[in-house]
Amino acid sequence: MLVSIAALGLTSCNDWLNLTPPDRVSDKAAWESKESTDLYINNFYEYIAIYGQFGDQQFQGNLTEGLTDTFKYGSPILGNRAGDSNHYVFTPETMSSAGSMLCCWTNTYTRIRRINEFLASMEAYSTYSEADNKLYEAQARFFRAFLYFQLAKRHGGEIIIFKTLDKTVKNTPLTASADTWQYIYDELMFAAENLPEEWNSQNTGRVTKGAAYALLSRAMLYAERWDDAKDAAEEVLALGYALADSYEKATKGGNSESILEFNYLVTGPNHYWDRYMCMYHEYTTAGGAAPTQEMVESYEAKDGSKVDWEKWHSEEGTTEYPPYDELEPRFAATILYNGAEWKGVELECCVDGTYGTYVDYGVEPYPYGKTVTGYYMRKFRQEENTDLTNVASTSAWVELRLAEVLLNLAEAELRLGYDGVAMGYIKQIRDRVGLPTDLSLTGDDAFAALVHERKIELAYEGHLWWDMRRWGLSEEAYNGYRVHGMKITKEGSGYRYQYVDADGTDRKYLSRMNRLPIPDEELRNNNAITQFPEWNF
Repeated sequence: MLVSIAALGLTSCNDWLNLTPPDRVSDKAAWESKESTDLYINNFYEYIAIYGQFGDQQFQGNLTEGLTDTFKYGSPILGNRAGDSNHYVFTPETMSSAGSMLCCWTNTYTRIRRINEFLASMEAYSTYSEADNKLYEAQARFFRAFLYFQLAKRHGGEIIIFKTLDKTVKNTPLTASADTWQYIYDELMFAAENLPEEWNSQNTGRVTKGAAYALLSRAMLYAERWDDAKDAAEEVLALGYALADSYEKATKGGNSESILEFNYLVTGPNHYWDRYMCMYHEYTTAGGAAPTQEMVESYEAKDGSKVDWEKWHSEEGTTEYPPYDELEPRFAATILYNGAEWKGVELECCVDGTYGTYVDYGVEPYPYGKTVTGYYMRKFRQEENTDLTNVASTSAWVELRLAEVLLNLAEAELRLGYDGVAMGYIKQIRDRVGLPTDLSLTGDDAFAALVHERKIELAYEGHLWWDMRRWGLSEEAYNGYRVHGMKITKEGSGYRYQYVDADGTDRKYLSRMNRLPIPDEELRNNNAITQFPEWNF
């Protein structure tokens, strides 16, 4: 793969990590100079992007938020970034070991093998100093842990840990969950202990000590190793990262909050987030996914109180403007709504609107930029990009940032019984947007505050569905419900707002989805493993 990996906070082409496919160079030749070795290892940096929200390995390009109450894809027809999410929430019985859009088994193991080959070639051919070798090894083992984490979070930790260079991993038993999490812990600890806090200007953008500890704090929450999650998060805090001065800047990268990010160029690499989240007047052959009314109503008022939406829940509707202006700052930084300013115009997310267009769910097979909820996505979009036909998106993907680490630490402290300490970390995040925090919350109330804060602060960053699943809350929260929208129609000089069902049928979540199945292809190739009991049917 010929990819270019951008660095953190870059300002010139000289700061980019250049890449070339390692399969075009022999293993031995890759160690003849550090420039060659750098080109080899730089290929691993693409993994940051492909498992993120702009990539295609988390859910084949769909957002897992589409499996929650926060996001709605407008198409009823199967297809990536179309009706796949709707298919899974309406008929989850179709998910099987023969094919799961959430599975990334084969591709991830291929990438793990590439890293194993890199480490084996280092042992065989490197003549560098021990210090240089450790820097290369620490980077490689960071990415190996990153990849194994992708598998472990999907399959409950019961995966295959291997170091062989064999192209097939035949007759290799599953690694016990506890052993998998210990392996990930050991890999990231090695990385943390051997990576620098920061690199020189020629290597800006490489993984750092902070990235290793931040990823470890995330992984250890999945492992339910609370002390380890706490210790890792505290190590990150000790490195001096600071929250960006506004929520809108928090996910843009290139600032004190960003711990690990992947940057893009118009000339490539780039992505198409703006097209996927666009309005019909911006681009006519993409878009059609939108935040839900449930997500909008999750936001507190600016004073921290709960907003009363009852009058906007009537079927006949109301002409009174919704309380969008009363909501805390993270709402407007995340979601575009009727009356919002965007690219120099006032949006009218209504039926037959010029700048934002509403359509009932199921009416059009592919709504192409028309919203079925009355809302559009703002987060990660580039307002300055006014030519979606010819210009790709270059917004950075921030994989790890300080706000998540603070929330990881808060969760670990809650699990360890230090509710007051946990609420103090939550307070740091809420202070940024001027919200009050009740530091006296304990027990279930404190945990509910954490759940809420992760949902809002980390909105559409790829955490919510996995969080609810690991907390054991999905079966209750994601069964027997429908998402809603605001159908907006012009009426006189104003609008009528009607609360509408944006699903048409109840959503479902099956308990077996708490652990994804082993793919049939792996079962055919590996005689030492059997399918998980809940998937034997």
